[in-house]
Amino acid sequence: MKSDILNIANKKFKSRLIVGTGKYKSMKECAKAIKISGAEIVTVAVRRVNILDKSKPLLMDFVDPKKIMYLPNTAGCFTSKDALRTLRLAREIGGWKIVKLEVLGDKKNLFPDMIETLKSTEVLTKEGFKVMVYCNDDPLMCKRLENSGASAIMPLAAPIGSGLGIQNKTNIKILRHQTKVPLIIDAGIGEASDAVEAMELGCDAVLINTAIAKAKNPLEMAYAMKYAVISGRKSYLSGRISANIYGTPSTTKKGLI
Repeated sequence: MKSDILNIANKKFKSRLIVGTGKYKSMKECAKAIKISGAEIVTVAVRRVNILDKSKPLLMDFVDPKKIMYLPNTAGCFTSKDALRTLRLAREIGGWKIVKLEVLGDKKNLFPDMIETLKSTEVLTKEGFKVMVYCNDDPLMCKRLENSGASAIMPLAAPIGSGLGIQNKTNIKILRHQTKVPLIIDAGIGEASDAVEAMELGCDAVLINTAIAKAKNPLEMAYAMKYAVISGRKSYLSGRISANIYGTPSTTKKGLI
Protein backbone atom coordinates (compact mmCIF):
# COMPACT_ATOMS: atom_id res chain seq x y z
CA MET A 1 0.00 0.00 0.00
CA LYS A 2 3.01 2.31 0.39
CA SER A 3 3.15 2.82 -3.38
CA ASP A 4 -0.63 3.01 -3.81
CA ILE A 5 -0.82 6.72 -4.51
CA LEU A 6 -3.83 8.64 -5.83
CA ASN A 7 -2.80 10.87 -8.73
CA ILE A 8 -5.12 13.71 -9.74
CA ALA A 9 -3.96 16.27 -12.30
CA ASN A 10 -0.32 15.32 -11.60
CA LYS A 11 -0.72 15.87 -7.85
CA LYS A 12 -0.19 12.89 -5.54
CA PHE A 13 -2.17 11.99 -2.45
CA LYS A 14 -1.98 9.19 0.10
CA SER A 15 -5.58 9.48 1.25
CA ARG A 16 -8.42 8.42 -1.03
CA LEU A 17 -11.06 10.14 1.07
CA ILE A 18 -12.10 13.65 0.03
CA VAL A 19 -14.35 15.55 2.41
CA GLY A 20 -16.57 18.59 2.18
CA THR A 21 -16.51 21.64 4.43
CA GLY A 22 -20.22 22.44 4.59
CA LYS A 23 -23.08 21.54 6.97
CA TYR A 24 -20.97 21.27 10.13
CA LYS A 25 -22.11 22.92 13.37
CA SER A 26 -18.99 25.06 13.31
CA MET A 27 -15.72 25.49 11.46
CA LYS A 28 -13.96 24.12 14.53
CA GLU A 29 -15.90 20.87 14.26
CA CYS A 30 -15.22 20.80 10.53
CA ALA A 31 -11.48 21.13 11.10
CA LYS A 32 -11.48 18.34 13.68
CA ALA A 33 -13.39 16.01 11.37
CA ILE A 34 -10.99 16.69 8.50
CA LYS A 35 -7.99 15.93 10.70
CA ILE A 36 -9.51 12.68 11.96
CA SER A 37 -10.49 11.61 8.44
CA GLY A 38 -6.93 11.93 7.18
CA ALA A 39 -8.22 13.67 4.05
CA GLU A 40 -5.72 15.68 2.04
CA ILE A 41 -8.33 17.36 -0.18
CA VAL A 42 -11.38 19.33 0.95
CA THR A 43 -14.08 20.79 -1.24
CA VAL A 44 -14.90 24.46 -0.76
CA ALA A 45 -18.16 25.88 -2.06
CA VAL A 46 -16.99 29.25 -3.34
CA ARG A 47 -20.52 30.68 -3.17
CA ARG A 48 -21.22 29.45 0.37
CA VAL A 49 -18.08 28.97 2.48
CA ASN A 50 -16.53 32.15 3.83
CA ILE A 51 -13.05 32.68 2.39
CA LEU A 52 -13.25 36.47 1.93
CA ASP A 53 -15.14 38.26 4.74
CA LYS A 54 -12.55 38.80 7.49
CA SER A 55 -15.23 40.06 9.89
CA LYS A 56 -16.54 36.49 10.11
CA PRO A 57 -14.80 33.15 10.78
CA LEU A 58 -12.59 32.29 7.81
CA LEU A 59 -12.11 28.69 6.71
CA MET A 60 -8.37 29.34 6.34
CA ASP A 61 -8.14 30.04 10.08
CA PHE A 62 -9.24 26.48 10.80
CA VAL A 63 -8.07 24.48 7.77
CA ASP A 64 -4.60 25.44 6.52
CA PRO A 65 -4.59 25.51 2.68
CA LYS A 66 -0.82 24.92 2.80
CA LYS A 67 -1.40 21.53 4.42
CA ILE A 68 -4.78 20.54 2.95
CA MET A 69 -5.56 21.10 -0.73
CA TYR A 70 -8.62 23.26 -1.28
CA LEU A 71 -10.84 22.09 -4.13
CA PRO A 72 -13.11 25.02 -5.08
CA ASN A 73 -16.48 23.85 -6.33
CA THR A 74 -19.53 25.37 -7.96
CA ALA A 75 -22.19 24.11 -5.53
CA GLY A 76 -25.40 26.04 -6.06
CA CYS A 77 -24.80 26.78 -9.74
CA PHE A 78 -27.60 25.90 -12.17
CA THR A 79 -26.15 27.31 -15.39
CA SER A 80 -22.86 27.05 -17.21
CA LYS A 81 -22.54 30.83 -17.02
CA ASP A 82 -22.72 30.84 -13.21
CA ALA A 83 -20.33 27.91 -12.88
CA LEU A 84 -17.73 29.50 -15.17
CA ARG A 85 -17.91 32.82 -13.35
CA THR A 86 -17.54 31.11 -9.96
CA LEU A 87 -14.45 29.13 -10.93
CA ARG A 88 -12.81 32.07 -12.64
CA LEU A 89 -13.36 33.98 -9.41
CA ALA A 90 -11.74 31.13 -7.46
CA ARG A 91 -8.71 31.35 -9.72
CA GLU A 92 -8.45 35.07 -9.14
CA ILE A 93 -8.85 34.74 -5.36
CA GLY A 94 -6.42 31.94 -4.66
CA GLY A 95 -4.86 30.89 -7.94
CA TRP A 96 -6.76 27.59 -7.86
CA LYS A 97 -6.73 25.70 -11.14
CA ILE A 98 -7.73 22.25 -9.92
CA VAL A 99 -11.47 22.67 -9.43
CA LYS A 100 -14.67 20.71 -9.02
CA LEU A 101 -17.39 21.48 -11.53
CA GLU A 102 -21.01 21.04 -10.48
CA VAL A 103 -23.88 22.32 -12.63
CA LEU A 104 -27.23 21.27 -11.22
CA GLY A 105 -30.37 20.75 -13.27
CA ASP A 106 -33.10 21.20 -10.66
CA LYS A 107 -33.46 22.33 -7.06
CA LYS A 108 -35.43 19.31 -5.82
CA ASN A 109 -33.34 16.34 -6.90
CA LEU A 110 -30.03 18.17 -7.44
CA PHE A 111 -29.15 15.97 -10.38
CA PRO A 112 -26.44 17.34 -12.69
CA ASP A 113 -27.44 19.04 -15.91
CA MET A 114 -25.17 17.05 -18.17
CA ILE A 115 -25.52 19.33 -21.22
CA GLU A 116 -24.43 22.39 -19.22
CA THR A 117 -21.79 20.31 -17.44
CA LEU A 118 -20.22 19.11 -20.69
CA LYS A 119 -20.29 22.62 -22.16
CA SER A 120 -18.62 24.02 -19.04
CA THR A 121 -15.96 21.31 -19.00
CA GLU A 122 -14.98 22.06 -22.57
CA VAL A 123 -14.59 25.77 -21.83
CA LEU A 124 -12.69 25.32 -18.57
CA THR A 125 -10.18 22.82 -19.92
CA LYS A 126 -9.39 25.19 -22.80
CA GLU A 127 -8.73 27.89 -20.19
CA GLY A 128 -6.19 25.69 -18.43
CA PHE A 129 -8.31 24.44 -15.54
CA LYS A 130 -7.94 20.88 -14.26
CA VAL A 131 -11.58 19.93 -13.94
CA MET A 132 -12.98 17.27 -11.63
CA VAL A 133 -16.56 16.81 -12.79
CA TYR A 134 -19.67 15.92 -10.78
CA CYS A 135 -21.91 13.96 -13.14
CA ASN A 136 -24.51 11.24 -13.44
CA ASP A 137 -23.45 7.62 -13.89
CA ASP A 138 -24.21 7.45 -17.63
CA PRO A 139 -21.17 5.78 -19.25
CA LEU A 140 -21.69 7.60 -22.56
CA MET A 141 -21.78 11.06 -21.04
CA CYS A 142 -18.91 10.24 -18.72
CA LYS A 143 -16.79 9.22 -21.70
CA ARG A 144 -17.61 12.52 -23.39
CA LEU A 145 -16.46 14.38 -20.28
CA GLU A 146 -13.23 12.40 -20.24
CA ASN A 147 -12.66 13.04 -23.94
CA SER A 148 -13.21 16.76 -23.36
CA GLY A 149 -10.28 16.83 -20.95
CA ALA A 150 -11.79 16.20 -17.51
CA SER A 151 -9.14 15.40 -14.89
CA ALA A 152 -11.51 13.21 -12.85
CA ILE A 153 -14.96 11.74 -13.36
CA MET A 154 -17.20 12.02 -10.29
CA PRO A 155 -20.48 10.15 -10.71
CA LEU A 156 -23.16 10.30 -8.05
CA ALA A 157 -23.99 7.17 -6.08
CA ALA A 158 -27.40 8.64 -5.27
CA PRO A 159 -28.85 12.18 -4.97
CA ILE A 160 -26.73 14.69 -3.05
CA GLY A 161 -27.22 14.37 0.70
CA SER A 162 -29.64 11.44 0.37
CA GLY A 163 -27.46 8.85 2.11
CA LEU A 164 -28.97 6.12 -0.07
CA GLY A 165 -25.65 4.56 -1.05
CA ILE A 166 -24.74 3.21 -4.49
CA GLN A 167 -27.92 2.69 -6.48
CA ASN A 168 -26.45 1.45 -9.76
CA LYS A 169 -23.46 -0.82 -9.26
CA THR A 170 -23.58 -2.01 -12.87
CA ASN A 171 -22.93 1.46 -14.26
CA ILE A 172 -20.13 2.06 -11.78
CA LYS A 173 -18.50 -1.20 -12.90
CA ILE A 174 -18.80 -0.12 -16.54
CA LEU A 175 -17.29 3.25 -15.68
CA ARG A 176 -14.40 1.55 -13.89
CA HIS A 177 -13.56 -0.45 -17.00
CA GLN A 178 -13.76 2.49 -19.43
CA THR A 179 -12.42 5.42 -17.39
CA LYS A 180 -8.71 6.23 -17.62
CA VAL A 181 -8.74 9.25 -15.29
CA PRO A 182 -9.55 8.98 -11.57
CA LEU A 183 -13.08 7.73 -10.90
CA ILE A 184 -14.48 9.23 -7.70
CA ILE A 185 -17.89 8.56 -6.16
CA ASP A 186 -19.47 11.91 -5.32
CA ALA A 187 -22.81 12.22 -3.52
CA GLY A 188 -25.12 9.72 -1.88
CA ILE A 189 -22.80 7.99 0.57
CA GLY A 190 -24.63 7.40 3.85
CA GLU A 191 -22.51 5.11 6.00
CA ALA A 192 -19.12 3.45 6.14
CA SER A 193 -20.29 0.33 4.29
CA ASP A 194 -21.23 2.52 1.29
CA ALA A 195 -17.66 3.84 1.15
CA VAL A 196 -16.29 0.29 1.37
CA GLU A 197 -18.56 -0.78 -1.50
CA ALA A 198 -17.48 2.13 -3.69
CA MET A 199 -13.82 1.27 -3.18
CA GLU A 200 -14.42 -2.45 -3.71
CA LEU A 201 -16.00 -1.60 -7.07
CA GLY A 202 -12.65 -0.11 -8.03
CA CYS A 203 -13.33 3.60 -7.56
CA ASP A 204 -10.18 5.61 -6.95
CA ALA A 205 -11.68 7.69 -4.15
CA VAL A 206 -14.90 8.87 -2.55
CA LEU A 207 -16.08 12.38 -1.71
CA ILE A 208 -18.16 12.63 1.45
CA ASN A 209 -19.76 15.62 3.13
CA THR A 210 -23.29 15.14 4.52
CA ALA A 211 -22.71 11.61 5.84
CA ILE A 212 -19.97 12.95 8.11
CA ALA A 213 -21.14 16.49 8.86
CA LYS A 214 -24.74 15.56 9.71
CA ALA A 215 -24.01 12.31 11.57
CA LYS A 216 -25.00 12.28 15.24
CA ASN A 217 -21.29 12.13 15.99
CA PRO A 218 -19.39 13.66 13.04
CA LEU A 219 -15.95 12.96 14.49
CA GLU A 220 -16.64 9.25 15.00
CA MET A 221 -18.10 9.06 11.48
CA ALA A 222 -15.01 10.76 10.05
CA TYR A 223 -12.92 8.06 11.73
CA ALA A 224 -15.19 5.31 10.36
CA MET A 225 -15.05 6.70 6.81
CA LYS A 226 -11.26 6.93 6.92
CA TYR A 227 -10.88 3.23 7.59
CA ALA A 228 -13.80 2.24 5.36
CA VAL A 229 -11.98 3.73 2.37
CA ILE A 230 -8.72 2.05 3.36
CA SER A 231 -10.46 -1.30 3.89
CA GLY A 232 -12.38 -1.13 0.61
CA ARG A 233 -9.24 -0.23 -1.32
CA LYS A 234 -7.25 -3.10 0.21
CA SER A 235 -10.10 -5.49 -0.58
CA TYR A 236 -10.20 -4.35 -4.23
CA LEU A 237 -6.45 -4.67 -4.67
CA SER A 238 -6.44 -8.10 -3.01
CA GLY A 239 -8.68 -9.58 -5.70
CA ARG A 240 -11.88 -11.13 -4.41
CA ILE A 241 -12.83 -14.78 -4.94
CA SER A 242 -15.24 -15.64 -7.74
CA ALA A 243 -18.89 -15.64 -6.75
CA ASN A 244 -20.43 -19.14 -6.79
CA ILE A 245 -23.98 -20.25 -5.98
CA TYR A 246 -22.65 -23.58 -4.67
CA GLY A 247 -20.69 -24.18 -1.53
CA THR A 248 -17.05 -25.27 -1.65
CA PRO A 249 -15.19 -26.87 1.26
CA SER A 250 -12.52 -24.85 3.02
CA THR A 251 -10.18 -27.83 3.11
CA THR A 252 -9.15 -30.26 0.37
CA LYS A 253 -10.10 -33.94 0.26
CA LYS A 254 -6.44 -34.93 0.25
CA GLY A 255 -5.59 -36.88 3.38
CA LEU A 256 -9.26 -37.15 4.35
CA ILE A 257 -9.79 -39.62 7.20
